[in-house]
Amino acid sequence: MPRNNSLKMGELTDAYYYILLSLIKPKHGYLIMKSVEKMSKGNFSIGPASLYTSIKKLLNGGLIELYGESQQKKIYIITDKGSIFLKKEIEKKREMIKIAENIFKNGEMI
Repeated sequence: MPRNNSLKMGELTDAYYYILLSLIKPKHGYLIMKSVEKMSKGNFSIGPASLYTSIKKLLNGGLIELYGESQQKKIYIITDKGSIFLKKEIEKKREMIKIAENIFKNGEMI
């Protein structure tokens, strides 16, 4: 059974989320991996194969674009579409947290 493409469903995987967030400023692949590890405080990491598969999908989805090349390294940056997508995901996660906090605080579901 084929895996669903989360981007087509309007969802970001953790990898997509961190990659987009790291590409607010232009970066090449290795720097993206290091940025993800740093911003997640080592709780999340992306290997090269997963990174470049994700980059390809994010490029195809128009969420990132090639910014340039430097010393044979491709440099990427988030697009306006990617930024909107990321902000919607952040808002969705905020709502999910509010629901969870309410359940823990009040012991009841909405």
